Amino acid sequence: MRWDIFCQIVDNYGDAGVCWRLARSLSSLHGQTIRIFCDDLPTLNLLASGIDEAVKHQIDIQAWEASYSNVRHPVTAPDVVIEAFGCDLPERYLAGLFIAPIKPIIINLEYLSAEPWVAEFHAKASPQSHGIAKYFFFPGFRDDVGGLLLDPIPPEGYLVTKQLPQDLKSVWSKLRPNAKRVSIFCYPGIPLRQWLEDLGNLGENFDILLAHGHSELLNVYDEQAIQLPTSLQLIPMPFVSQDDYDWVLSQCDFNIVRGEDSFIRAQLAGKPFIWHIYPQEDHAHEVKLAAFLDLYLESASQDLRLASIAAMTWSMPSEWIGSLDAWHAHAKAWRADLLEKQADGGLAARLLHFIA
Repeated sequence: MRWDIFCQIVDNYGDAGVCWRLARSLSSLHGQTIRIFCDDLPTLNLLASGIDEAVKHQIDIQAWEASYSNVRHPVTAPDVVIEAFGCDLPERYLAGLFIAPIKPIIINLEYLSAEPWVAEFHAKASPQSHGIAKYFFFPGFRDDVGGLLLDPIPPEGYLVTKQLPQDLKSVWSKLRPNAKRVSIFCYPGIPLRQWLEDLGNLGENFDILLAHGHSELLNVYDEQAIQLPTSLQLIPMPFVSQDDYDWVLSQCDFNIVRGEDSFIRAQLAGKPFIWHIYPQEDHAHEVKLAAFLDLYLESASQDLRLASIAAMTWSMPSEWIGSLDAWHAHAKAWRADLLEKQADGGLAARLLHFIA
């Protein structure tokens, strides 16, 4: 089948990351023909870099405006159109669908949520005045929703330690053998300086791997640069591909991630992590975080529950880091549980099953 995926980028990487991972899953695993229309091609192309060229060339990446050419008569419509995260289809593209002899199915791909209510709305029809069938599709952790994007499933970290990506060789040469590794990929607005200062007072060595752009977030190079004890080493990373980022997550002792794609990749790394969920003005993100933690910590001890919740709500590391060993064991078990529950192929496979 032919699929058109529409992606408007809201928070720099997350929306594009999900759309690209969905496209490569549908193409490489399920043999589907995919086009992506994106309003920020430089970002999308960065995320698509570093993978097998044969996989990349199977996906037709187009500028948002390129979709307007569909208005020419006669129109050959795709079988499926994905509105990623509720973005509106361009009017000229939609007009082309009106005159197509065979109409596609439109899928409104929603944001990932662990909230129980999404099961009531998942895969439900959304009646449209233009008459083209449209459905809500909710990714999620439970069996009765849309599943998770798992492709490719990364191997456990100890299996790939020696497979150092070329773009990270310079960074990895700076790591200290006696230091714990922490990767940081977050939004502005959190007490990151204070968090690092507290970490630096714990008497342990930590190498802090900063995602691309985070040096500027911490003013590492300014005259008023952050002052940290020598036990902490800040190491900026270049922009890396999705697969190389997976490798980084697998090699760290603790990860701070954000958005949706890196959130799932952190779980598949099987390591403790903080999810810096995208902040919303109405505080809806706090409800979403609590719903996830209810699932994530369902089998955890009371001590680990309290420690993990404290970490996820930005308590200082000194308040919870004593539970890190127990958290490591829990994270590894959670990874195994995720893979078992998503053994049907997760989001891409469930989309195909729904369309069929």
